[in-house]
Amino acid sequence: MESLGEMLKSWPGGRSMSNQADQKLEELMADPLVERLFVKHPELNERAVRMNMNRVYQYVNEYRNCTNCPGLNNCPNDFEGHYTLLSCETVNDQVQLIDRKVSCKKFIARRSEEQIKNRIRSFYVDETALNNGYSADEILFNDPKRTEAAYQILAYIDKTKEEGLQKEGLYLAGKFGTGKTFLMCYLLHELAKAGYSGAIVYMPEFVEDLKSMMHDQAKLRETVEMMKETDLLIFDDIGAENLNPWVRDHVLGSILNYRMNRKPTLYTSNYELDALERHFSFTSKDGDEQYKGERLMNRVRPYVEVIMVTGENKRGRK
Repeated sequence: MESLGEMLKSWPGGRSMSNQADQKLEELMADPLVERLFVKHPELNERAVRMNMNRVYQYVNEYRNCTNCPGLNNCPNDFEGHYTLLSCETVNDQVQLIDRKVSCKKFIARRSEEQIKNRIRSFYVDETALNNGYSADEILFNDPKRTEAAYQILAYIDKTKEEGLQKEGLYLAGKFGTGKTFLMCYLLHELAKAGYSGAIVYMPEFVEDLKSMMHDQAKLRETVEMMKETDLLIFDDIGAENLNPWVRDHVLGSILNYRMNRKPTLYTSNYELDALERHFSFTSKDGDEQYKGERLMNRVRPYVEVIMVTGENKRGRK
C-alpha cells in the first residue's frame, strides 16, 4: 500500500505540495518554541509533529501573536483571549499531540473585572467611580486632609476580608465634595473582588423614584428585597432627600430593621448623626415627629462607626 507521501507525489502538483509540507516541517522543527516542546516532552518525535502540523503551526503562531499582543479587543487568535497549548500522550506506543485552549492573562483579568462589576448594583450614582478602578495610593494621598479617613476605610476592608461581613457599617460624614462617595465606591470595589455583593444608592433620586414605585408593587418589592439581602448596602448622601412618612417608616425602616445585626449598612452624609435624626424627625406631610425620627435612628446609630471626612471640595476642579 502506498504511503500518503507517495500518493501526494503521484498526483498532479502533488510533489510541489509535498515539498511545501517538508519545508514547513523543517521550519517548525527549527522554531525555538518547538525545540522547547521537545525538551519538555522527550517522547515527542518528528513523526508526531508531521502528523500534527496544523496543531503545531497554530501553537507557534498563537504564541507569537500573544508575545506581540495588540490588546484583547484586537486579538488575532481564533478564540479571542485564548491561545493553544500542546501536550503529549503516548497511546499504544504512539505519541499523540493534544491541544487545548487556555485563557490569557488579559482575558482572565477582564473576566474577573466583569465578575466584580456584576456583584455591584448602582442606583442613580455616577458609575465612573465604580468602573475606573482605584489604587491605594490614590485613595491615601490625593488629599492629605482625607488620609486619616482613608486609613479607616482600608482598615474596614482588611477586617472584612479577614473576618467576614461585619455587623457594624460605616457612616462617612463631611462637607460637600470631600470624596465620601469616592471612598465608598473604593470600598465596594475592593470587597467585590473578595466576593461580596453590594449596592450603592443615591438617596435624593431614589426617594423620588420610590414615589412612582407605589404604583408598581412588584418592582418595589424586588428593589426592597435586593437592598435587604445584598452583602453591603450604601445609602449615599442620606439626609439630602425629601422624605415623606411612607418612605421613612415603611421603606427605609423595613430595610434597616431587616439588616441590623445581619449585614452592614453604610452611609455618606453632609450631616452628623444628631442632625440626621432631626432630618428624619420632620417630613413635608406630617411635620415634626421626633419619636419616629428617633425610632429610625435606633436602626442607624448603634450599627455604624462614624468617620469624619475632611478635605477640600474637589467638585468642579480640573
